[in-house]
Amino acid sequence: MAVKILDTCINCAACIDECPTEAIVDEDDNPTGEETYYVYEDKCVECVGHFDTPACAEACPTEECIVWGEPKEGMTLHPDRGEPGTDVVED
Repeated sequence: MAVKILDTCINCAACIDECPTEAIVDEDDNPTGEETYYVYEDKCVECVGHFDTPACAEACPTEECIVWGEPKEGMTLHPDRGEPGTDVVED
């Protein structure tokens, strides 16, 4: 998986506006039916080749809302990624 948006999401759209691959959808298009934004792991590249850190997490106003997901073979992985479940942007 790429990055994951937790249920602390306030649905502000900051992450959607910054995603260079349009991998993030709002709660209306979340395939799980949850009331949070969703990251399509097959589209997310963890901003490798676009930004130094994932732009969605940099734009997110909610602390610890966007975390690293479980890495999957063949997926683009950020070279500085943390452990699954840890905050993408650490203070």
